[in-house]
Amino acid sequence: MNSKSETDEASRGSEASSSNNSATPSNSKNHSSVGLCTGSGSNNPHIMKRAAARQLIERYFYQLLDGCGNPNCDNKYCASSGEARNLTPNEAAAEAIKLFYKEAKLCDTLPNKVPRTEASTCESSASTTCTNSNIKDKASGENKESDSASCSVSAPNNKADKPETSHNLSQGEYENVVYANGSVLTEERVYEICDECLQTKNPEPLVRALGEAFTQPTILSKCFQRKVNQSDIGNVEKKKLGKESEAMCSSDPDKDVDSVTGPGLDVASCQRAFQYLTKVPSEYYSSAFVVVLTTLAENIEIDLRITKKMSMEDVVYCFVIAFEVPDLGCNDYLEIALPALCHAAQHLSVKAQAKLARLWGQHCKESLRHILETIQQLITLRVISTNYSRHFQVQDDETVTMATKLMKILYYANMLAGVIEPNLREEPIVLTNQLDPLGDALDHLYPLSSMKTFKGTQPEDPLATELDVNLLDVRKPYLPFEEFYNEPLSDTIEMDIDLANCKTDLSNAGKKFSFLKYPFILTPATKSLGLYYENRIRMYSERRVSLLHAVVGAAPPMPFLRLKVRRSHIIDDALVERRVSLLHAVVGAAPPMPFLRLKVRRSHIIDDALVELEMIAMERALDLKKQLVVEFEGEQGVDEGGVSKEFFQLVVEQIFNADYGMFTHRTDSQTVWFNPTSFETEAQFTLIGIVLGLAIYNNIILAVNFPMVVYRKLMGRKGSFEDLADWNLTLYNGLKDLLNYTGSDLEEVYYQTFRICYTDVFGNNIFHDLKENGDDIFVTQENKQEFVDLYADFLLNASVETQFKAFRRGFAMVTDESQLGALFRPEEVEMLVCGSKNFDFNELEKSTEYDGGYTAESQTIKDFWSIVHGLSLEDKRKLLQFTTGSDRVPVGGLSHLKLVIARNGPDCDRLPAAHTCFNVLLLPEYDSKEKLQDRLMKAISYSKGFGLL
Repeated sequence: MNSKSETDEASRGSEASSSNNSATPSNSKNHSSVGLCTGSGSNNPHIMKRAAARQLIERYFYQLLDGCGNPNCDNKYCASSGEARNLTPNEAAAEAIKLFYKEAKLCDTLPNKVPRTEASTCESSASTTCTNSNIKDKASGENKESDSASCSVSAPNNKADKPETSHNLSQGEYENVVYANGSVLTEERVYEICDECLQTKNPEPLVRALGEAFTQPTILSKCFQRKVNQSDIGNVEKKKLGKESEAMCSSDPDKDVDSVTGPGLDVASCQRAFQYLTKVPSEYYSSAFVVVLTTLAENIEIDLRITKKMSMEDVVYCFVIAFEVPDLGCNDYLEIALPALCHAAQHLSVKAQAKLARLWGQHCKESLRHILETIQQLITLRVISTNYSRHFQVQDDETVTMATKLMKILYYANMLAGVIEPNLREEPIVLTNQLDPLGDALDHLYPLSSMKTFKGTQPEDPLATELDVNLLDVRKPYLPFEEFYNEPLSDTIEMDIDLANCKTDLSNAGKKFSFLKYPFILTPATKSLGLYYENRIRMYSERRVSLLHAVVGAAPPMPFLRLKVRRSHIIDDALVERRVSLLHAVVGAAPPMPFLRLKVRRSHIIDDALVELEMIAMERALDLKKQLVVEFEGEQGVDEGGVSKEFFQLVVEQIFNADYGMFTHRTDSQTVWFNPTSFETEAQFTLIGIVLGLAIYNNIILAVNFPMVVYRKLMGRKGSFEDLADWNLTLYNGLKDLLNYTGSDLEEVYYQTFRICYTDVFGNNIFHDLKENGDDIFVTQENKQEFVDLYADFLLNASVETQFKAFRRGFAMVTDESQLGALFRPEEVEMLVCGSKNFDFNELEKSTEYDGGYTAESQTIKDFWSIVHGLSLEDKRKLLQFTTGSDRVPVGGLSHLKLVIARNGPDCDRLPAAHTCFNVLLLPEYDSKEKLQDRLMKAISYSKGFGLL
């Protein structure tokens, strides 16, 4: 049995109800209505249901603590039976909630116990635990049953049972608002309680005040409200009536009616109050905060799931206040309270999530980093402390998944808090249907590949739609997007399982959790692995279809469906011709190849490659999604990946050469750009887009130096003025100076009209009017922004529209069904194409494996790494080219490059060799460091071509 003092202790703020606001019905005759005394009649059916639920939960609570008094009780949920374990009041409160939902057995005999209602009768979502604000009176044995339904901890002038909202209050009166079950917190009240706590060294009033406010969402939502002056009351009331009418007429339960429930949350006041709270030693209130925040979360969850009594606005205010709580410095917050808040947040409607994101983005910018770091700590702590297996994946861990869902709201808030540009979209690329025309005829022989019918692009996020924000429009987020990455989580995820969950989720209405639907939390290396798996699945799917074609002797489809008909028998002839053409396809010529095979000559690599790709794109573009196999004519190399790497490198070197005329080079930014006066056809630019898409599709890194605006345009966002900084910094700075110039003599100083001049690849000047008769329109203070926007639009969009549209079309022909756009930001796509820029060979040394007798302690290996670390950057690139077939660093850094150094015999005069397909370096065991360095430098400097070892 628990003593009365133990039970009373549960009422203090530091112990205030571990899981819910334990609701105890009032014995006062004057307070027969249950819950927050808002003036609602007791005949309200929702309140009556709440009252009945609260009374049952209280009976369970006392039954667990004190029993029913029957010595022969056999109820295992009753303390009198002897079967129930001794519980603390907090544990009993949590257990009472569970028993209520289980509809567990309840003893008929009630315990002889005075209901503890001195502090509050709670109207929360089936709230269960009450905070006692009159502990001293109760401990002395005085009977306070008749006067405790509405008492305030610190407000001397208690109001009547029916509380007033801030609409009716002057600035001074609002500070003393008292509800039937406690007082709201205001900035001034927090100051007073903190000062009292510091003076008396007694945390009890502080703990009690926090418990009264935080355990009850209906109270917490009214805390830190904006103060309304008497002169503003009339305007507020008019707005309130209008909003109320609109809300009553609306069928949407989540309609945002800001002024119906109050003047709104004063976030700045809340932040100042909690900042002042940090002056009090955290040990005074940290454990209490853990308890009350857990209780708050559970009460909110019950309301969102079951009772649905609170307005959307009030629930959102509760979350805003809860996440403004200062750092408590205790593990219990991360392990108990924060997971409970995340769990409750998952039940927010999309509109409520959007409102929370807007509040965080507009009014809580300074708190975003603290909230993000806290959630990241929770996820990291959970990941590193849990042993996941194939039977219990991280996707099954609700603590991690719920925190990730909450982080998504924060992710959008971070966008809203940053710099967002106007919506400028590239025209969508329309591709013809790439499904196999023979599919209908052969459907009875084999099913169409599921990858053909699956569109990898995810549906638009409902939260993004509600907020009307797009990632591509965010020029600069408030916090860098990289801070949302969680590396321990990314390293833990089994990406093959996550991809399977993603596919299942898209087809089965969200039954499984997939982190690929929350790509902001994944590192680019992890996402690229997911993209690699998806592309491999599609390759194997296309290979399977080709093999099935071969089994039934099917011919590849013709580029055209030719029908020869007679006008007088057009229907009969058309149907017969269709059947004949399908029959010819079934019994026709050679089956399609299972691979995308390119045979090229080194001396004519561009001509050979582009001709073959053009034929494939015209005849059957779907073949572009097969696995690429390259063969150099006259060479014995078998392509297991290394030959393809060199093929792409050679193509890129030649096609981006300035002499080829398709692209121009900027020496200041070391980037290439589309030549607006190129003589090449659109088909040539389409083929370059196909090459870029094939590189991503086959997981090959290219040495391409496009400015960032190209990747933004590939993702669907047009270039704008700010994009000039990456392409032509000199021009950008000049136009920036023009915009910043405020003098009235701008026209005389710059003497610039709306006619601009640029040069072609031959150095000829070309003039262009940004507006009609542009040479007659001078740039002034009034139109300078228009001039800058038109100038940037012409250079980045209009002047290269033909070339870029063809280039983007070719890129889309390979990646249209990929999740590339859904998973990666433009900056990450650049990393996917070009690789990382961090040449950290210490990471490569740590990740390297050894074979053939070598170990990390072998003298030859020690000499090898000593030589490598002393190489110049150019020579290090040559070493990467020699050993892996590419001089680029993979996404995620050199730690993700699995290099193998194998012993290739004893000391000899042979040069080192490499299997670039498998990143294997064959290194003889040279007898001296000097000889090793000489042979290695010759090998990496004069290697070209492939042979069979």
